[in-house]
Amino acid sequence: MKALPLTTLAAAFAVGLSAPALAQDDAASGGRLEPYVGVMAGLHDFDNDQYKGSPPSGYRGWLAEGVAGLNYDLGPVIIGAEGSVAKGFDKDIDWEYGAAGRLGVKAGKDSMFFAKVGYQWTQFDDSARPPVSTSRKYDGVTYGFGTEISLADLGGSADRSNLRLRAQVDTRGDFHSFRPMAGIVAKF
Repeated sequence: MKALPLTTLAAAFAVGLSAPALAQDDAASGGRLEPYVGVMAGLHDFDNDQYKGSPPSGYRGWLAEGVAGLNYDLGPVIIGAEGSVAKGFDKDIDWEYGAAGRLGVKAGKDSMFFAKVGYQWTQFDDSARPPVSTSRKYDGVTYGFGTEISLADLGGSADRSNLRLRAQVDTRGDFHSFRPMAGIVAKF
């Protein structure tokens, strides 16, 4: 089970490193591959009703997160996959790793709204002293929604921009956590 987060991290890193080689226009199919990398920050709060196997209510932490992914632009619809690694820098969370699929709809010149679903692993900090029955590790299905706003849609004259401002909200289980994140994404 420990190898799965490392495998996810390695896959996300490989996508990020190979991104420029993968970026291409495919006129025959009308689609386009768009690799991207980004940096975000936010808060993960486990302060909702808890269920068996979840961390105690009140666990939370501020995070800095790196994401890498690949979108396939089908015109008005975008499908993709991404991996993420987050480091906690305050409170209870030490590390988080995740992988997710995304489905987006274009808005404006080059912006999009998206929904995502995936799996996420959390390692709590040593200072987060759980009760004897609770592990310092927690994983589960994650899902959420967000938007990426292209600089081209913020008053620029270009039809496309390689930079997007990103905001998203994720949760786990049956809304047992709240994870708002914001940052910047660069696509190739």
